[in-house]
Amino acid sequence: MDIGIGLAVGGAAFAAFLAACGSAWGIAIAAEAAGGVLTEDPDKFGRLLVMVALPGTQGFYGFLGAFYIMMKINLLGGGMPVSLSAGLQLFFAALPVGMAGLISGYYQGRASAAGIYLVAKRPEETGKAIILPAMVETYAVLGLLATILLVSGIKV
Repeated sequence: MDIGIGLAVGGAAFAAFLAACGSAWGIAIAAEAAGGVLTEDPDKFGRLLVMVALPGTQGFYGFLGAFYIMMKINLLGGGMPVSLSAGLQLFFAALPVGMAGLISGYYQGRASAAGIYLVAKRPEETGKAIILPAMVETYAVLGLLATILLVSGIKV
């Protein structure tokens, strides 16, 4: 039983960790681009802030996936016995949100950087510059939904 709960907690930790890493990576990429643009035109800060923040959502999705697993095993209430089979299932159910968050966070940061460069040259195109990286977000949301559906179907 200890191995099962260990695997479930490990899955929750991976979900939160991988998605947070993707967010940090993506925000760093976008922030580097924004920093360069802001050295030339500090008045664009408000327009660029949204695009720098966009990749940060993956970390929240990973946390939600981890929290859902923790609630499933009543971890915050002291935990419950989890079989090896259920622990493995919960571990693997955490991977969609974790991996999608890691990869989409990175690519959303790159798409945000491209949007930031667009705003640097054409500030009137801010709306289009936000939409493009927001499209990458779809896949982080799908990873979260996959994790939620998988965890919901697991009997503990």
